[in-house]
Amino acid sequence: MDTPRASRFPRLAVFGFFLCLIASVHASTNVWTLSDLGHYNDSSPALAPDGTLYFGAWDHKLYAISTNAQIKWTFDAGSEIRSSPAIADDGTIYFGCRDRKFYAVGPDGKAKWTFPTGAWIDSSPGIAKDGTVYFGSWDKTFYALSPAGAKKWSFATDGEIVSSPAIAADGTIYFGSHDRKFYALDPGGKKKWDFTTGGPIISSPAIGADGTVYFTSVDGHCYALNPDGSLRWKLQTGGMTESSPVIDLAGTIYLGVRTNYEAITVDGKKKWSTPTVDMVDATPAVTAEGTIYFASRDSALSALTPDCVFKWRLWFQAPVIASPVIAPDGMVYGVSTAGNLHAVAGGSPLMRSAWPMFRGNPRHTGRAAE
Repeated sequence: MDTPRASRFPRLAVFGFFLCLIASVHASTNVWTLSDLGHYNDSSPALAPDGTLYFGAWDHKLYAISTNAQIKWTFDAGSEIRSSPAIADDGTIYFGCRDRKFYAVGPDGKAKWTFPTGAWIDSSPGIAKDGTVYFGSWDKTFYALSPAGAKKWSFATDGEIVSSPAIAADGTIYFGSHDRKFYALDPGGKKKWDFTTGGPIISSPAIGADGTVYFTSVDGHCYALNPDGSLRWKLQTGGMTESSPVIDLAGTIYLGVRTNYEAITVDGKKKWSTPTVDMVDATPAVTAEGTIYFASRDSALSALTPDCVFKWRLWFQAPVIASPVIAPDGMVYGVSTAGNLHAVAGGSPLMRSAWPMFRGNPRHTGRAAE
């Protein structure tokens, strides 16, 4: 995980201003901004079916925000929250915290239960169809909990786990570890296979329509694995951030690579790459009309076409590390490190592809074909 740092305004003045000129033909509108929500934020908002947005912050709080910019409630945890929450079918909000606890909070803002682990929990949870909740911890252990908070099983790795799990249609759970391995577990916690890369795996996987699993490693490669764990392809990108892959209907993969926005074809060829001013940690999101939203540490939310044409670029006045979420009405919600929640008029809902955004869907369940 990265720590806060200031925007690079001198570089922004030179390069970012040029990109602003490109984007200025088609500007977007910041509909509203809710400020001072925590002193540092990199937890991506999860969007409930009733329109409530949930995200955590470094002020130890989980925030519940209505889409008309009202704070519904806050929940006090014991330390910084870097895990992005996930929302269950019954409205329960799950998230991890750096107080070494995993939380279940009701939609009324009251705690349902907590589960202790041996270290920080930055991994965002995945929720299976039967309600089982999966997450990793810095204690090098991957956990499966029942909806009531009881441990169903745990799986030990040789490295810290910050990668968030992805759950395939057949129930297979995928995640990466600092031990340089990518794991596939069955719903009972038994290892199906593992795949070794050249570096720690801190990003989260995406699952394609045909079951192909995509992820990146700090070794600077994007990997595509078949469901049996065999390598389909790998592409050297040079990327070392937490930006995770997303997939459009054509099978094109989009992700952030260091200070670039990139597109990769379904057969593992680089389609295009365009630079921005600062690191890209956030995972992009793809709309039904094909627009790709990228957020980055240069304080910008950028909208690009599938052919790498900038439609517009909107400045958030602070670095953006958290991944944006797209509402059914096309509104785009993004959180900056300054603790500001922005609602931006996007114009198109989320693409109905296999994995169009961080955690696969607005509720952040991490489940394929949601």
